[in-house]
Amino acid sequence: MQFTAIIKQLVLIFLLFTMQSCVGQQEPLKGGTTVQRFVDHYNRKSYDSIFSMFSQEMKDALPLHKTKDFFSQLHKDAGLLTKFTFVSTKENFARYKAEFTNTVLWLDVSENKLGKIDGLLFTPFDDASEQKTGILRNKTKMSLPFYGEWFVFWGGDTKEENYHVSSKAQRHAFDLVITDSTGKTYRTDGKSNEDYYAFGQPLIAPCDAKIIAVVEGVKDNIPGEMNPEQLTGNSIVLKTATNEYLLLAHFKLNSIKVKVGESVKKGQLLGQCGNSGNSSEAHLHFHIQNQEKLVGASGFKCYFEKLMVNGVMKTDYSPVKDERIKNAD
Repeated sequence: MQFTAIIKQLVLIFLLFTMQSCVGQQEPLKGGTTVQRFVDHYNRKSYDSIFSMFSQEMKDALPLHKTKDFFSQLHKDAGLLTKFTFVSTKENFARYKAEFTNTVLWLDVSENKLGKIDGLLFTPFDDASEQKTGILRNKTKMSLPFYGEWFVFWGGDTKEENYHVSSKAQRHAFDLVITDSTGKTYRTDGKSNEDYYAFGQPLIAPCDAKIIAVVEGVKDNIPGEMNPEQLTGNSIVLKTATNEYLLLAHFKLNSIKVKVGESVKKGQLLGQCGNSGNSSEAHLHFHIQNQEKLVGASGFKCYFEKLMVNGVMKTDYSPVKDERIKNAD
């Protein structure tokens, strides 16, 4: 469906007001709860409630009667907002694919530190712009799933940085090890798993989530050998409140401490790093995908909330190959 001339005009007016009102915005939308409330109010035609969600600058720029006119016309032309899907964050706006009864639009939203909407923009959706919008990323705030400093063996967006990029599900995955000051991942001759610094190290939940899958009982490999028939080895899949599926793979045999159906808190012990599955040495494989099963999944790029990278503090950052990383707190 194409917008009528009047709805296009209203979108343009709304764009001009909101872009002016969001000057000075400090941080992007958190967690999607604001958008959910906005959608609920919109579908109930509770436009007064939408207006109450605006910052004072938004209210000044777009008074109540104009807010009601805009959303009344949007509801008439587009219908109910039946589904919204987070896509990316850019320049302090969280972008969503908004699927209405009669059309699909981009919805860009930002909020101030008080949780008030200070930027809101609808624009026409098209497949080409979806491809240009950016990589799907996590909405849930993440910490690194381990203690101490680890080394990014594979990570990043290019084949040189990350051999996983050829896999749709694993394209944003990390392989993480522990190294000494010389860059070696093991003590002595590296012939046993116990020689490897990462082997047996505790692995922890990177956020609050629910355990939805556990694989246990896979033997740890002899270093240098691999088990491609049991790809992830001993592994865990966690589901976040915003439907992100976190896969942690290659746990040590019989080390997993959680069960399917259990809710875990950020920092809770999950198990120990091992060398099971398609793994040649002790390491952690970690990535986010859009469904429980690896087959057919699409990968999300993972940004960690706050971490130290080569000794420098980073926020909302996705590590790349050859960086040393640890949690900042």
